[in-house]
Amino acid sequence: MKLQRKSGLRALTVGAVAITGALVLSACGSDDNDSDNSSSPSTSSSASSSSTGGGTNALGITCADGKILSSGSTAQQNAIESWVKDYQQACSGATINYKASSSGEGIIDFNQGTDAFAGSDSPLKPEEVASSKKVCVGGQGINIPMVGGPIAIGYNLPGVDNLVLDASTLAKIFNGKITTWNDPAIAALNSGAKLPSTKIQSVHRQDDSGTTDNLTKYFKGAAPADWPYEHAKAWAAKGGQAAAQSSGVAALVKQTEGAIGYFELSYATANSIPTVKINTGASAPVEATTANASAGIASAKIVGTGSDLALDLGAAYTTKADNAYPIVLVTYEIACDKGNKADTLPLTKSFLNYIASDQGQQKLSDAGYAPLPPEIAAKVRTTIGSLA
Repeated sequence: MKLQRKSGLRALTVGAVAITGALVLSACGSDDNDSDNSSSPSTSSSASSSSTGGGTNALGITCADGKILSSGSTAQQNAIESWVKDYQQACSGATINYKASSSGEGIIDFNQGTDAFAGSDSPLKPEEVASSKKVCVGGQGINIPMVGGPIAIGYNLPGVDNLVLDASTLAKIFNGKITTWNDPAIAALNSGAKLPSTKIQSVHRQDDSGTTDNLTKYFKGAAPADWPYEHAKAWAAKGGQAAAQSSGVAALVKQTEGAIGYFELSYATANSIPTVKINTGASAPVEATTANASAGIASAKIVGTGSDLALDLGAAYTTKADNAYPIVLVTYEIACDKGNKADTLPLTKSFLNYIASDQGQQKLSDAGYAPLPPEIAAKVRTTIGSLA
């Protein structure tokens, strides 16, 4: 079944600017990949290469031929686009189409049998695992962590270049309890800064988003008294402006004086949007960087069972360790542990093996992401090898 996509601000897709120039990847509910996203070009043909299916190459993996569709998280879009470009250049017989939509839509596509794998910024819910058994014959969908990184809090406040906020103040801003930039709570965290009386324009995702889920997990974990909602992919607080996908939130923040929003660091970098430093109680406020995010993710624990590698990031939200950024996410690739389609399994495993490899993970820092800790990456590679 084809899904109607929300199209807000698609023309401002940041990943195409930040990583691959003219490369824009799309996929939807058909092999043609054009009916739901006709305004965006797609990689429907393979890149030229000297290596073909079945042979090893400069990426250090065995190529596989074929075509696979995937969709989901916009958080990992820039990383996926870079990986796909490299893989298709090395493996001439492969075409990998990834449509950046949202974590929620990616899981829906996967559980309808459209995608070989999906991207999600949050682990599968029990009901989503149950639904996956319809397409994973004899198996089920599992969470394979792949892309780590900070959720940056971007803002547009001319004259204020070094903004510091803490969990409580951020939660109140996004819940509409703090409404002007010269509020005493903000001033107390920014001694000496000339804060204007400009009205705060908070911006959140209008689509179900794993980025939203992870941000609200942080609010719930670090400032529970100031965030009365449960964490969720759908935005629950009242007020604020909504935009589609991370690219849409970033674009709206950039063009709106007084705005504040949340998105992956690569979107802030590509749009030259300043980001908030977080007062965690450490010796100094912590900046959103890939290295600082890695320090936060290092506290994650695997809570999935069997081949499922779902992570608990709870310890990162309340850390007071120096240089440990607390608002982090890990994007999962959702795949069947068993019951994958025979015609897509070789290419799915080959591509996932590459992006989980040392070489693939090393590319993440250049794209504004945080590589997986080595011990988690090793388990990821073992899980990928066991897919059937």
